[in-house]
Formats: sequence, structure tokens, C-alpha cells
Amino acid sequence: MIMITNLTKRTKTGVAAICCTLISVGLTAFGINFTKNDADHYKKVPVEGEMIAELTAPPFVPKPVGNRPAKKLIVNMEIKEMEGEMADGVKYTYWTFGGSVPGSFIRTRVGDEVEFHLRNHPDNKLPHNIDLHAVTGPGGGATSSLVAPGHEKVFNFKVINQGLYVYHCATAPVGMHIANGMYGLILVEPEGGLPPVDKEYYVMQGDFYTKGANGESGLQPFDMNKAVKEQPDYVVFNGSTKSLVGDKAITAKVGETVRLFVGNGGPNLVSSFHVIGEIFDKVHVEGGEMINKNVQTTLIPAGGSAIVDFKVDVPGTLILVDHSIFRTFNKGSLGMLKVEGPGDKTIYSGTTQEGIYLPEGGTIQNMPKVKTTEKPKVSLTVPQQIAAGKEIYGKTCFACHQSEGQGIPTVFPPLAKSDFLNANHTRAINTVLSGLSGEVTVNGNKYNNIMTSQNLTDEEIANVLTYVYNSWGNNKTVVKPEMVKAQREQNVH
Repeated sequence: MIMITNLTKRTKTGVAAICCTLISVGLTAFGINFTKNDADHYKKVPVEGEMIAELTAPPFVPKPVGNRPAKKLIVNMEIKEMEGEMADGVKYTYWTFGGSVPGSFIRTRVGDEVEFHLRNHPDNKLPHNIDLHAVTGPGGGATSSLVAPGHEKVFNFKVINQGLYVYHCATAPVGMHIANGMYGLILVEPEGGLPPVDKEYYVMQGDFYTKGANGESGLQPFDMNKAVKEQPDYVVFNGSTKSLVGDKAITAKVGETVRLFVGNGGPNLVSSFHVIGEIFDKVHVEGGEMINKNVQTTLIPAGGSAIVDFKVDVPGTLILVDHSIFRTFNKGSLGMLKVEGPGDKTIYSGTTQEGIYLPEGGTIQNMPKVKTTEKPKVSLTVPQQIAAGKEIYGKTCFACHQSEGQGIPTVFPPLAKSDFLNANHTRAINTVLSGLSGEVTVNGNKYNNIMTSQNLTDEEIANVLTYVYNSWGNNKTVVKPEMVKAQREQNVH
């Protein structure tokens, strides 16, 4: 405790000055510093010249600002309403900033003076605007930027607070514009830039609401009723279920440092962002200056962000997820970071012992059975079976066996060019019907895991197996529903 004595002869002004000084000293000792308001400082920083801002589509980001001085930064952004693919066979009309969901990544530094050109493509149907959370001013720029199709609006702002900020459309109904994909990130780097890393990527989560149920094919319109109830059909990274998987996965090499600029456009759900198989060395909490270390999962609010840094030490496929986990495996919030390079068994040994642990007994676990209404059976052509099977695969098999049937090394066997599958289609049918446990050898590699039986109809099993057999170099076997029915009846007896 700080004691003040012998003040009786001092003036009131003198007492106040001493008290303020002592309080300031005491608070500074606790890490609270009142010496300078950074925003007040940066709003006075003069600019030196001008430049056109580099804008990038996800998952890529513009090059770091480095040590460049503050500049007049000209941002040219075009709004486009365009049809894209939400999932296999599912189309959606996105409203975009720059032709992508999320919108183009904008990279600035404190003190930059931004001249923002917002253009609404003449083929668009609706007016739009932009609210940048990095802007200090009415509506974050929204009150100055409402623009009709075929027109352009220009406004200026000074970036005075460092951090990673969301931008989005704020035209009524605001939620609908955001839900259709109108959001992105603007980074404001400190003087001298952020510490360098080897790889940087842009990932942004969003929840989508469609008239049709998850997986229902065709062009799906927005469903306002589901949005109001906060019941999304899809929760995805970068606008679709397949944006960060397969050949679209982000990459790194063992020993490299990776920085993810992660945002959440919402409009409704909070994200529990996690990378399976990694720990975040540093997290810029909510995209600001506060840094947390050694973090497993970080919360990102709707309309918020985080910057996560980590070093990749071992090879493999790291899975990006929203750890509200049913969203990941049932609604699409799954991405991949593929890491190549030599292993390090002092960090991760791989399997050192194989065996089966069945605490619930020796029987294969079953998916819960539900009563279904019998639907009229219509014989499908082989192309129709393949198309239907692809949808089922995306909802049922994708998470374990991956987008191209490649599986996950040492964990889930590949379905692509699988000698195990191609040798015996009856065994494959029975595996889906009844599950499988114990050691199997696929393409010369051993796997020891458990696959549960799947709660699918005869037609669904026939279609998904026909899709698998007619994909990725397999032997083009056609499985018919009656073949599945016969095997199901045999298993009963």
C-alpha cells in the first residue's frame, strides 16, 4: 500500500498531482501504461506516397507489409452475385466481395489512409454496402458506401488500431446479406509488421441456411426461417464443404511456422476453432494485441477473428475443425493442412502396439436404428446410382476415407485402388451392413481399427458402393439393391 503523509501544507492542486503520479506509478508496476494513446498517435501519422492494395482470394493472403511507411492505400473491391457449389451436387447463389467467400483479404498497416472503391457489378440484382470493423466512423463505412448495381462509391478512412478485423455487408436485411457470404477480413499490421513466418493462410467460417436439407441437390435458395431460428444446414470454411480438402488443402513442410488468419462471418454461430494434431503456440485473442500461448481450441465469435501461429514438427494431415464437432462431420466445417517431411519419433512415435479394446463387449457397435417410411422403389441407371452414391459418401464416409478415397494413413484404409475392396464385393457389402473390426491388409499396409455398421437402406448401400467401385481406379463393379438385400437376409439367418 502507498501511504501519503505530511500533506497538510500542500495545496489541493499539489495533492491531486502527487496522487495521480503515485497511482500512475503503481498501476504501471502492474503492467498498465497510460503514457500514450496509440490510436491518437496513428491518426496523426503522415502518409508517404500511394499504392494499390493487393487483394487475394482465400486461402491465400497478400504479402506482409514489412517495414514500409504508412501510405495512401487504394482498395478496389467489386461485389458479385454468383452461383457456386456448396457441396457435391448442391448449388447456391452467393453474394460476394471480390468473387469469393469469404471476400478478398485486405492487408494494411497502422497509419495507412485507405481510399476504398466499392463497385456493384451491373449484372447484380441488389444494392449492397460494406461495414469494416477496422473503421472508426459511422457504420464502419456502411453509411457512406451503399451502392446500386452498376455504380461505384468511394470513401476514405485512416486505420488507427492494429488487429485482424471482419468486414461484412450491412444492407438490410443485414443477416441475409451476411448469410449469403458477404464477409471477409482486413488485417491492420503494427509498425514494422508482424513477426515473419514461413506460411500464412486465410480461413473463415460461415453458417448457411438452405430451403433443402443438408445434401439435397440442385440450386438451393436461402431460407430466412431457418436463419432466424439459427438452424443452419451447412457450417463451412471458405464458403463450401470442399474448399480446404483434397487438392485444395493448404500445405506446409516439417519445421515450418504456420500462421492462420481465422475469421467467423456467422451470421449466428460461434466457432470453436481447433487443428487436430497441433497446439497453437500463440493466439492473438479475438484478433487483437493480447497473446495467449499453448492453446488447444480458441473461441471466435460471430463477427470476430483470431490469429493463430504454430510450428509443424511431424508429417501428416492435420484436420481443421469447428470443435462443435457435429458441425464438422455432418455440416461441413472441415479442412486439411498437409504437412510433408521427415518424421520425428521423439515427438510422435506412430503405433507401437496393435490390439482391440472393446469395453462394451465383443460385438460390433451398431448405429441406432430408426423406423423409416417405405418409399416407392425406382430402378436407377448406373450413372444415377453413382450420382446418388456420391452424395451419400459425402455425408457418411468422407470424414474417415477422405474426398478422393485416400483414407488417413495408419488410421483409416484407402478406398482408392483398394485390393481389399476389388477382391470381394460381397465382403464389402457385409462390411457396410455389419461393420468390421480387427486387422486387415489393404494395398500392402496393415490397419487395425473398428468400422461401425451403417444405418443405410439397401438402395443407399448399393449406390454408395457403386460410386466407390466406379471411382479412383477401382474395378467398376455395379452393386444392386437386391444384392444388398440378399446379404442382409443371410446375416439375419
